Amino acid sequence: MPVPRIDHVVIDVGDRLDEAARLYRRLGFSLTDRAQHSLGSCNQLCVFGRDFLEFLSPGSGARADLVGFPVGLNGLVFALTGADAVYDALRARGIPVQPVQHFSRNVDLPGGARGEARFNVIRVEPRAVFDGRVYFCEHVTPDMIWRPEWQAHPNGAIALARIALSARNPDGIAEHFDRMFGAGAVERPASSESPRVLHSGEAAVEIWPRDTLARMLGAAMPDPAGRADHIALVGIGVRSLDATEDVLRVNGVEYVRPGPGRILVPPAEAMNVALEFVADQSPR
Repeated sequence: MPVPRIDHVVIDVGDRLDEAARLYRRLGFSLTDRAQHSLGSCNQLCVFGRDFLEFLSPGSGARADLVGFPVGLNGLVFALTGADAVYDALRARGIPVQPVQHFSRNVDLPGGARGEARFNVIRVEPRAVFDGRVYFCEHVTPDMIWRPEWQAHPNGAIALARIALSARNPDGIAEHFDRMFGAGAVERPASSESPRVLHSGEAAVEIWPRDTLARMLGAAMPDPAGRADHIALVGIGVRSLDATEDVLRVNGVEYVRPGPGRILVPPAEAMNVALEFVADQSPR
């Protein structure tokens, strides 16, 4: 099947959801209100044009799939259409997927109204691809997610731009994605020091050799916290880097500009996430 676009990435925050919301508002993001899934977990979102960041807490529920994951980037989620057909296709490719799961959560709408967001999800067995979670999400009620009042961010954020994984064996992870989406889905570079790249809509999933990525990020490399192969960085496309920098400076956020067209925020400012802002170049 063709490579679907990235729907969202998940930052696990444990019992620190309030702290995550405070930090990311300081970074210039607008957040949805806290909501509770029918599974028991709680979340808040930073919603962009077609994708979003999710801050996820186990809440009061028994979410076995969240057990053992530290604070940081742990979930890579692809957009899904036609859950049953995709489930069959993945099974036929030998991907260890769990049955389609249906669940919902409450939505607090402007003016005091209440709504319900409903989802169909296919989960690959945790840690089957890397030390994290890969799954597919179908939005039954997309109007409960992508609403203009949540898509305007003081820092000018527009979309997910890239997701960088730290890998001991990048080719091994690339082979998993090739099995999911077809041979050649992941681009292999000539240099072993360069990332393997899965283009997913307008975003790129980059699978980096661990030592190379660690050298590139330096002090901005997140704490693996016991993880081996893991998501280290998420890049966010913004309208204007200068405007984004103004927000960070006014709010007292630590950051660096490591090269043209980039701002890098260290993990201490972003819930153990290397957070990158890049000038958005995509036609929208």
